[in-house]
Amino acid sequence: MNKLIIEPTPHIRSSNSTARIMLGVIIATVPAMIASIIIFGARAALLIITCVTACVFFEFMFRHIFKKPHTINNLSAVVTGILLAFNLPSTLPLYMAVIGCFAAIVVVKEMFGGIGQNFANPAIVGRIVLMLSFTTHMSDYSYYNKKIDAISTATPLAITNPEDLPSTLDLFLGNHGGSLGETSAIALLIGFVILLALKIIRPVTPLIFIGTVAIGTLITGGDPIFSVLTGGLLLGAIFMATDYATNPMTVRGKLIFGFGCGLITLVVRELGAMPEGVAFSILTMNILTPLIDKITRPRPFGMKKEGKS
Repeated sequence: MNKLIIEPTPHIRSSNSTARIMLGVIIATVPAMIASIIIFGARAALLIITCVTACVFFEFMFRHIFKKPHTINNLSAVVTGILLAFNLPSTLPLYMAVIGCFAAIVVVKEMFGGIGQNFANPAIVGRIVLMLSFTTHMSDYSYYNKKIDAISTATPLAITNPEDLPSTLDLFLGNHGGSLGETSAIALLIGFVILLALKIIRPVTPLIFIGTVAIGTLITGGDPIFSVLTGGLLLGAIFMATDYATNPMTVRGKLIFGFGCGLITLVVRELGAMPEGVAFSILTMNILTPLIDKITRPRPFGMKKEGKS
């Protein structure tokens, strides 16, 4: 006699695990890590190590204190540490970076239930907390400029004198001020290719995000190439706007998410007091993700819309 076996979802299974996905993300960040160490020196490596260690420690201690199963072996805390470090200037005091790690792991991730339950990307919130708490230190983008044999501190978006702007080649290579992971566009693009090749992310959100900013900049009379290669746009679009837990599930939802991120970034850059808006745009759209999922949720097969009473 044949039996009908009924099981709860998911019915489609994959060999991918959280640890394997996170390992792929770590591999994709390696080019940007190498570039940051070349550009900013050993201080960049120290900051990355500090953030990774602090994130792993905070996750381990939180779950130990509250007697929850340990999850540090899934490598998500390592990824958060790397991405948070990528959002920090090399001159930031280490204790401030640790505070950002606490906000990212304990407040945003673990207090909301752990991986997959966070309402926003932890690294983004960690950056915003530090930006609002230690504005002066978070704005010190010092790096050694070989052209003028001096230390420079401004990011390209904050430079007002056109003669001081870096060339397109410098933007690609990373020879300009900025956070650790945002300066070298070529390194970030290599990471993007790796993520696509490993099928960890879909290209929808990053391309719509970047395209919206580029087209909007062109319409407002700016340089679209300059706007794309500066201000952490590539870093945010590739590595943080694509976070599984805070990105819409449907392709249509990802389109809306990417467009919203690009539009908010453009508005902040053009009308805001700060030269950069990537972090705030991603955080805003993270908060709207549940609503986007609800609106774009596909209708079950055979289901009809309820008529108005």
